[in-house]
Amino acid sequence: MFTKLRTVIYPVNDLERAKRWYTEVTGVTPYFDQPYYVGFDIHGAELGLDPDPEVLETGNRVISYWKVDSLSGALEKMTALGAEISKPAQEVGGGIQVAVVRDPFGNSLGLIQEP
Repeated sequence: MFTKLRTVIYPVNDLERAKRWYTEVTGVTPYFDQPYYVGFDIHGAELGLDPDPEVLETGNRVISYWKVDSLSGALEKMTALGAEISKPAQEVGGGIQVAVVRDPFGNSLGLIQEP
């Protein structure tokens, strides 16, 4: 049925600020940039930003985990840019480490580093 996770959309209340923040965090320029949606291609998965006030809530209700090469490096960069650690780094077995941060817009982002 499912073949892969294709798109994760984060609601944001300031699209321009969120676009700059995610560009800085990911090092990726949006491939789709409109007043109603901004999309980033992150190695074949889409990270989308949606400013529609109809979907805005205080953060999301699901945590999607983004693979990173260095968990400590990602946490350092994201917190320097205003993210807050909501679940500190921990090993969950087999050398896999995870953490969760909250972006400046109230969304939770999971980070995962595999051995």
